[in-house]
Amino acid sequence: MGHFRTLKDFIIKHKWRYLIGVTWLLVVDVMQLVIPRLLGNFTDALQRGNIDNGDLVLFSALILFLAGGIAFARYLWRMYIFGTARLLEYSLRNRLFSHLLNLSPSYYTRHKTGDLMARATNDLQAVRQAFGPGIVMFTDAVVLTLATVTLMAVTTNIKLTAMALLPLPFLAFVSRFFGRIIHSRFRQVQEAFSGLSGRVHENVAGIRVVKSFVQEEAEIKKFTSVNRHYLETNMHLVRVWSVFGPLVQFISAVSFLIVLGYGGFLVLEETITLGDFVAFNSYLGLLTWPVMALGFVMNMLQRGSASMERINRILEEKPEITEPANPVSMDRVRGQVEFRNVTFRYPGSENPEPVLRNVSLVVEPGQTVAVVGRTGSGKTTLVNLLLRLYPVDDGSIFIDGYDINRIPLVVLRDAVGYVPQDDFLFSKTIRENITFGSPGIPPTVVNEAARVAGIHQEILSFSHGYETLVGERGVTLSGGQKQRVSIARALAKHPRILVLDDSLSAVDTRTEEAILRSLREVRRGLTNIIISHRVSSIKSADWIVVLEAGRVVEQGRHADLLARGGVYYELYQKQVLRERIEHS
Repeated sequence: MGHFRTLKDFIIKHKWRYLIGVTWLLVVDVMQLVIPRLLGNFTDALQRGNIDNGDLVLFSALILFLAGGIAFARYLWRMYIFGTARLLEYSLRNRLFSHLLNLSPSYYTRHKTGDLMARATNDLQAVRQAFGPGIVMFTDAVVLTLATVTLMAVTTNIKLTAMALLPLPFLAFVSRFFGRIIHSRFRQVQEAFSGLSGRVHENVAGIRVVKSFVQEEAEIKKFTSVNRHYLETNMHLVRVWSVFGPLVQFISAVSFLIVLGYGGFLVLEETITLGDFVAFNSYLGLLTWPVMALGFVMNMLQRGSASMERINRILEEKPEITEPANPVSMDRVRGQVEFRNVTFRYPGSENPEPVLRNVSLVVEPGQTVAVVGRTGSGKTTLVNLLLRLYPVDDGSIFIDGYDINRIPLVVLRDAVGYVPQDDFLFSKTIRENITFGSPGIPPTVVNEAARVAGIHQEILSFSHGYETLVGERGVTLSGGQKQRVSIARALAKHPRILVLDDSLSAVDTRTEEAILRSLREVRRGLTNIIISHRVSSIKSADWIVVLEAGRVVEQGRHADLLARGGVYYELYQKQVLRERIEHS
């Protein structure tokens, strides 16, 4: 059960809630132990014939009082123990979510979303069960068992008690044996559920691709296969549990059989009274639940342990990007960017060749610098490193002369407005998407950002305007509209450095030129880095950098680069030819 060590701080912080809950649980157990003795005394009195109506009323009143007290105390322990277990689930889910947001992007390239979702749902629920019903069953199994056995031995007959408990060592062996199997098989169930969740998530997120390629039947077959695997792993677990539960009940039945035989003999021999025999059987009935609870608690604790092990794997992951140990103080970012001899390969990549090779370039404050190059030349990697999404091990990147590894992450990323290639919109309103990075900004700022991004008039044409829900991943918008809303989101935070990573690829050339013209007007004096596959759209940039196979092969102004007749000239001529073909 060492996997629960992660919860040590929570348990210490909320120990009093658990202690109060366990105290009320013990009150319930004590009250339950009184009832069999009352029934035994009532039986003896009834057998002797010295009971009257007043005694009958008194016995009934005591039973009702105890039943009411049990109900009240049971409510309190449920509130404290189950309530604290819910608080544990809430706290652990927040911790898990916060940790996931702090992990580096490379972690998500190695793990599926469905698997992470399963750990945040099914696994957390299993942990809650272990620290809610699991604690109740464990307490009952220990306290009720010890107290009941003691009362059976002291108030009735020690030999009869010993005979009734003969099967219990076998029960302990069975519980330990099955507990290990349950732990292993439940972990397999949770992993199968992760695969199932991942399959559903991928198909729902990519439903348009599935339909456009007419792959519904193929995907249904794949899902059926994964679903059947989940069913089989569950049945694998159920088979063990189906044997374990009845086996525990059978052992309890053997105890009852022993008591009925030997206890009946003692009554006939007048070694014990009939009332003692009734009380003993009632105690044995009470003992059945904690004995069964022992089986249940083993199951719950093993399930919780298996789930906690899976959650711990995430919590033990260390982010590659962390806050600097000795951060610099930056009151205001001017916007100078420098890459100095940067060489980089993605962590865990199977490609031995670096994505960037000895890259050096300088972007002065207020400059608009364009980066062009063929697909796979390293353009996106360049800006990912600027945002410290990945660690730079070979070379350095500076902003205003400070190594970005010494700039606090919140300062660095707040200074950069980044619009990625795969523009992502949340399933909220257009306004909420634009204000995502700068909540609370006035509507005038939102409107201006949308106007510069060339999407304001189109938003107003929607029936709900800026309050239009865009759907999951912006599904209700076209590709060009999503890109422009993403640009508006970056502009709304007024960043000192704006990075557009091929973020106008889904709009036509005329719209792209209009947006870039508006950007030049409103971003005058601010730093802009534009990555584009359209050479014609960035020819007015202050400086153009050409990447080829991860290297800077050319730099300069548009006219100068054309005059060289190198890579940039080749890219430009292909672009012009393509545009002529499209318009012919």
